Amino acid sequence: MTITLNHAIVPAIDNRQAAGFFAFIMGLEEQPPAGRDGHFAPVRINDTLTLDFMTVDEPVGVHLAFDVDPATFERILDRLRQAGVPYGDHPAHPDNGRIDHPLCPRGLFFVDAARNLYEVMSPE
Repeated sequence: MTITLNHAIVPAIDNRQAAGFFAFIMGLEEQPPAGRDGHFAPVRINDTLTLDFMTVDEPVGVHLAFDVDPATFERILDRLRQAGVPYGDHPAHPDNGRIDHPLCPRGLFFVDAARNLYEVMSPE
């Protein structure tokens, strides 16, 4: 059997708000609450991966990186600009407004309220 990542827990100050923010920026849909007592706010990334946002008392941000095609990158960038969400080309500077990523032709970083660092990379 091939090993695939099924889901990852993303710490949040407010799981529903964090899931909604991420889903909006990435152009994805939130799923119905899941887990015991609905404590997860899931966002389906693709056929095999879900991010489960979970409210915690003192969230410690994680770093999640995504490869996207050029058209998806443009849509994500447009939504970031539309929402006034800072972004940047370096994890230490996710607010410098640049997209000249050091590892690919175009890429960016943005953060959420729990300081989760999201990285979006495009080959073109």
